[in-house]
Amino acid sequence: MIPDDVVEEVRARADIVGVIGEFVQLKKAGKEFRGLSPFKKEKTPSFYVIPAKAFFHDFSSGESGDVFSFLMKHQGMSFVDAVKYVGARSGVDVREVRRGRGRDDPWRPYYEASAHANAFFQERLWEWEGGEGARSYLDGRGIDREAGERFGLGFAPDDWSALREAASVHGLDEGILLELGLLKKSEQGRDPYDAFRNRIVFPIESVTGRVLAFGGRLLGKEGKGAPKYLNSPESPIFHKGEVLYGLSWARNHIRRDASVMVVEGFMDVVSLAAVGIRNVAAPLGTSLTESHARLLKRYTTQVRILFDSDPAGLRATFRAADTLLGQGLHASVVTLPDGEDPDSIARAGGAEAVRGFVAQAVDVLDRKIAILDERGYFDSIEKTRRALDRLLPTLRAARNKQLRDIYVTRVAELTGVQRKTLLGELQQRPLHAVRPRPATSRRRPSPRVHGLGAERTLLLLLIKDRDWIEKAGERIGPSDLEDGANRVIFEALITDPELEALPDDTMAQAVQRYEKLMADPETLASPEQVFADTVAKIEGNGFDRRLEAIEEEIRRAGTEEQFRLVRDKERLMKERRALPIDWRRPTRKLLAFGRTQQGGEDRK
Repeated sequence: MIPDDVVEEVRARADIVGVIGEFVQLKKAGKEFRGLSPFKKEKTPSFYVIPAKAFFHDFSSGESGDVFSFLMKHQGMSFVDAVKYVGARSGVDVREVRRGRGRDDPWRPYYEASAHANAFFQERLWEWEGGEGARSYLDGRGIDREAGERFGLGFAPDDWSALREAASVHGLDEGILLELGLLKKSEQGRDPYDAFRNRIVFPIESVTGRVLAFGGRLLGKEGKGAPKYLNSPESPIFHKGEVLYGLSWARNHIRRDASVMVVEGFMDVVSLAAVGIRNVAAPLGTSLTESHARLLKRYTTQVRILFDSDPAGLRATFRAADTLLGQGLHASVVTLPDGEDPDSIARAGGAEAVRGFVAQAVDVLDRKIAILDERGYFDSIEKTRRALDRLLPTLRAARNKQLRDIYVTRVAELTGVQRKTLLGELQQRPLHAVRPRPATSRRRPSPRVHGLGAERTLLLLLIKDRDWIEKAGERIGPSDLEDGANRVIFEALITDPELEALPDDTMAQAVQRYEKLMADPETLASPEQVFADTVAKIEGNGFDRRLEAIEEEIRRAGTEEQFRLVRDKERLMKERRALPIDWRRPTRKLLAFGRTQQGGEDRK
């Protein structure tokens, strides 16, 4: 909080004409100043600033107030930010007073070390003669000095000890620099060396503007041990799942525009800002987390996702969208041309080109439906059921009741599944719960009793080689798996292909099985054949279960309903006959074992 006497001092010393004049072109009119309304389009000036009263009034929109009100309404600033902004221009030192007993910040040395490194990198970019190559690179990417300084960009020289030596002169603790990832230990036992070398450096800031960490973009060619992008590791002051790049600068613009664009990387944020698009932020080389979503929710509920449109980008987009929906935000997807990203579009066509694509953003559910439709997922009963498996996670994620109701109606109309059925599915089965098997009045032995081994084998393949996950998701859905724990694991992998561990609230049997699969040393002898055999067996067993369910319905149905069910059965049998291999044949030995099997383990 800011003490009242400080607020009043800032208000009394503020030059309201000077502050508002930074955003509105004002002309003197007697004792007042006037200009075109900044809140509503008009041709005749009706916006007035009255210096004697430290007051403004806009006749066209009805807005009025003091200098703080103007910044809050026009720039989207909070009251505290507005007071600080005006104080900085009025020569008043504005400091917040925290409630409770004052204590020294235990992380102060870490913040000081980060601030020193930031100043060092900036000086090497803009003032040092050796930074010419870095400046030329930025200029070629459309980043001038004004845009670069706005984000505090810097340059790490191609030197193993430049930062370390500069830090030593200022007496900074090497241990802290190592913890922050600014220095690295030498494997040969020599002195620590600079972690960032020959890189454009992007300081990563907290929402309040304190430097927490850094990201570096390599200027030369990538080589062994030299990735294009290098980020600081997590440290006592930096947790990447809780920080969004660019948010410290963009937050007021996000408030004002009532929306945010979420992009993939540093350069996307800086490039968009350089052409005048300022409500932009990016996660730091990780999936969008719930903490990120809660952070964005402070400033807006409307999120536009501008990730790559390739398969990996789409998976990241849908994971991010479901995370946002789970926190009560509304997620829309911006589709960019193949091979393009926000940075390339901004450089080629400027702000208008970017806004043109953003204007065509569609709700995440509509985007999913469009992709499924393009791939023929609504061409048959079986494919429609698989499409439903892919749509349900988004329905479950939607926390807003009105939005969820719209989603349910849309999916019901599209798939022919009744609203009541969908609502029952959402109420009875949270994200990682078990899908019940279709009820049947009798059971008979069938070849599928051996199918659980195929399910386990497929899951092991997907965990060992994540590149198969997308292909598996195109062929089968979670409901194709008979075992409940296997279904939970499969759905979790489809939702997040990079999954390392199941969430804590997942069914215990699935968690235990996933941990066993992750630790299993078995190696795959022929991944392509393993995939073909296991998926075909699971598909075949799934067809048998659904055919049994339809036969039971036929026995209980009336004459008219029987005709429809018989047609459905015939279509299912036709699709089953189209399977690529004979799924009923005994499963071959699919794995080459890397250890001796020990008894007692559940091999599902």
